Amino acid sequence: MPRPGSLKDPDIAELFSKHDPEKIFEDLREIGHGSFGAVYYARCNLTKEIVAIKKMSYLGKQSEEKWQDILKEIKFLKQLEHPNTIEYKGCYKREHTAWLVMEYCVGSASDIIEVSLQVHKRPLREEEIAAICEGVVCGLSYLHSLGRIHRDIKAGNILLTENGTVKLADFGSASIKCPANSFVGTPYWMAPEVILAMDEGQYDGKVDVWSLGITCIELAERKPPYFNMNAMSALYHIAQNDSPTLQAPEWTDTFRYFVEACLQKNPQDRPSSTKLLTHPYITRPRSPNVLVDLIQRTKAAVRDLDNLSYRKMKKILMVDADNESAFGDSEETAEERSGGDSSKSNSATSEHSVAGASSQSSSSGSLRRRPHPVNIVQHILNANHHGQHQQQPQYQQFNHQHSTHSARGKHWLYSCWCFVRRESESPLPAPHDDYVNRDALRDYANRDSLCDDYSEDYANRDAIREAQRERERERQANEYREYVNAPSTWQQDSGDDNRNTQRRSTSRGVSNNVSVAISLVSEHGANNFATIRTTSIVTKQQKEHNHETHEQMSGYKRMRREHQAALVKLEERCKADVEAHKAQLDREYDALLQQLSRDLERLQTKHAQELERKQKSNAAAEKKLIKDITSRQEQERKSFEAQRKREYKANKERWKKELSMDDATPKRQRDATLQSQKDNLKQAEEAEQARLVRSQREYLELELRRFRRRRMLATHHKEQELLREELNKRQQQLEQAHAMLLRHHEKTQELEYRQQKGVHALREEQLANQHATELANQRDYMQRQEHDLRKKHALQLKQQPKSLKQKEMQIRKQFRETCKIQTRQYKALKAQILQMTPKEQQKEVIKALKDEKRRKLVKLGEQYDLSITDMLQKQTIKLDESQMMECQQKKMQLEHELDMLTAYQSKSKMQAEAQRNRERRELEERVAVRRALLEQKMESECAQFMAERAERTRLMHERHEQELAHFDNESARLGFSAMAIAEGSREGYGEEEQSLSGSMLSLAHSNSSASFPAGSL
Repeated sequence: MPRPGSLKDPDIAELFSKHDPEKIFEDLREIGHGSFGAVYYARCNLTKEIVAIKKMSYLGKQSEEKWQDILKEIKFLKQLEHPNTIEYKGCYKREHTAWLVMEYCVGSASDIIEVSLQVHKRPLREEEIAAICEGVVCGLSYLHSLGRIHRDIKAGNILLTENGTVKLADFGSASIKCPANSFVGTPYWMAPEVILAMDEGQYDGKVDVWSLGITCIELAERKPPYFNMNAMSALYHIAQNDSPTLQAPEWTDTFRYFVEACLQKNPQDRPSSTKLLTHPYITRPRSPNVLVDLIQRTKAAVRDLDNLSYRKMKKILMVDADNESAFGDSEETAEERSGGDSSKSNSATSEHSVAGASSQSSSSGSLRRRPHPVNIVQHILNANHHGQHQQQPQYQQFNHQHSTHSARGKHWLYSCWCFVRRESESPLPAPHDDYVNRDALRDYANRDSLCDDYSEDYANRDAIREAQRERERERQANEYREYVNAPSTWQQDSGDDNRNTQRRSTSRGVSNNVSVAISLVSEHGANNFATIRTTSIVTKQQKEHNHETHEQMSGYKRMRREHQAALVKLEERCKADVEAHKAQLDREYDALLQQLSRDLERLQTKHAQELERKQKSNAAAEKKLIKDITSRQEQERKSFEAQRKREYKANKERWKKELSMDDATPKRQRDATLQSQKDNLKQAEEAEQARLVRSQREYLELELRRFRRRRMLATHHKEQELLREELNKRQQQLEQAHAMLLRHHEKTQELEYRQQKGVHALREEQLANQHATELANQRDYMQRQEHDLRKKHALQLKQQPKSLKQKEMQIRKQFRETCKIQTRQYKALKAQILQMTPKEQQKEVIKALKDEKRRKLVKLGEQYDLSITDMLQKQTIKLDESQMMECQQKKMQLEHELDMLTAYQSKSKMQAEAQRNRERRELEERVAVRRALLEQKMESECAQFMAERAERTRLMHERHEQELAHFDNESARLGFSAMAIAEGSREGYGEEEQSLSGSMLSLAHSNSSASFPAGSL
């Protein structure tokens, strides 16, 4: 097997581009994190296209498994082509990391839920959920039509583009084959059949329909069912409890019926994704701009949250150090003068926390004391619009007025400036969402957390306004109007044509929101970063990935996959053993059949030779009989002739003597009488000779007929003996083959019992390991919950000892020193880089340096918060009565979950034992049925053989009878008596051979050999 990452295989090599991805893509910013690695925002240098890059490393443990998962995901995604699935752009390989390039989406449905709850304090609307579900169902229907299963449908894997298109993403858990039986997915969204797949069989694409139903509950209630429980306990609750439902009463019945249909416990009762396309919840009318409005509103809220978090962090840094703040602020001011409008919204890479953002509320009383933010916006935008050289005098005047006040006031103005600059470079919502931006500016200007610190700066608002009025009032109004209606006009690379185009697009009104969104996508530009993911979401994903719970769940999934792989491997090995065993038995049985066939052929050949010898012997005996009888008859004829000659001579002499004594008869008369006597005698001799010849011929024919009849009977008897010998031999072979079949059956039975015992032992061991892991994870979860509860109680204490305050001040001092060091390093680095950078590229370099500095400051802020939290957690805190009660309730809840987990594990053990017993009974039944079928087949073959034996014996007797009757009929036709032929011969030829019969056994080929097929085992 090739090592992971090897591209020697042409099929694998064609999946990856040969170019260096670091030279093709730039401006990478992390926008997501997971078990696979991280997802980055990037820009392609070749096409200037914004893409998302999923970096997947295959180093470390399970590198081969990781590499195969990467290849599977690439092949899976490359085959997809549908509007509701993420678009594949390409794939690269650098060192030990695969770069999977896909189309860029602004965020996921999970991001929308988080932002909506942070800003609006409410879940999504029902029509928004329906619009998302429609895109998901269309994508699932496409996948299922290809025989694919996603297996990880959840809000986090449902992405949205800026024009409101729903995209299915993250196909790392997808299955190319359907049905499947792997334990894959996210626990809270898993279907029951996925959890029980290893125990109860396979599942199909309807598991995605279940996950869609859980996702609907997630979109409606922010979290999926059982989310407050440990993942291990949630798996068992999903498997054994009833299907979850929507809890809030405000949802419509149509939505409830849709969720109920998706969450049918029995997969057969669950509708398919294609059928869901016709559900009333999906097909009912709604605005076509639902998702566009939702995305634009969420983007505005994300920008607001990120800017609020950034200002909060800056306030912490500058709150108690006027001199240090002045130093840092003056440096920032110089940086802004040289950098222009180069900053951009980088909400997904700032890595700062927005915890506590919701606690900062607006104050109507402070609104009257604050300078109007619109004038500040106009001033800064006018300065940006005139360029770097024109803005320096105005900035100097602005900074001179601002420097007479406190550092806090300077920082507040700088924060507003940074906010507006970020707003100017980020895609803003459609025209009908203008209220979001204006209200956001006012809201951030009216924060209570800032009004007390910056109250000294309010007296200077008249001077600021006067300075702004000196800048072309008409142009100020136009710029502000363009800020509200067409934010892209403030981008650095925008010109008059872009502004005119934007004005024309905004004049089309609310009904053209989709076109506006598409135009915003096309004008995304190389310097814009549109997203609906706040920095807190990315940071949260990183923390969740590094969290112990995530590692435990990953380890649990890996253990389940390893168990399944081990079980599959054992089953494959058992299958291979069975195949090898069957092949061995087949070879042994075939060898036996071939040996029996050869024995049968030799016996048949021997019988044929014996019959041939018998025929030759009969022919020789017949010839000998004919020769003997012929020679004897020849002797008889010769003796007869000699006797007749002697009698003729004696009679002649006597006749002459008698005639010579009769002298009275004349000599002529005596000669005539003598001649007459001679002639009569010759005629009598000839008649006697003819009678002799005829009797000899009749005798010869009679003896031959007798001999042939006896030989025929002897041949029949021999054939009967040979047939009996052949049939006896074949019966012996049949019994031998049946004995081998029984022996093979016993061996197969032993192998099956041994394999089943091994599989059951492995399953039992795996179940024990699984339960032990689940219990260990549950106990760890209980400890973490108790620890988190103690942390929560510690944070709830409102009295802080003086020593804690001193330690906190020490941490702050160390933090400020670190900030000063980073500021000095930043100035030195900036000066060094600007010396080596062309003037036309300095703005971009300064912008990048500023973003890097901001990210470092954010990390320092997080370290500050973590230091304070850790210091507080290490102190001994006495819990009050309510906290004790909460601890007790939490302990009871955790004990209840542990008891339920233990009970379900006991139930699972009982079910597994029952399943093993059932499998044992099934195997015993299969073995018994196979034995019965084998015995039935053996009896059938034996009966078939006996019938064939009787049939062949009957046919032989009939043939013999026919041959004998034909011979007797022929003898009768020739004039021979049946009694005479049946009498024993006086010649004695052949009778001594009747007692000599072939005693050797032979087998003739028979069709019964086909009754032992190779597969009869």
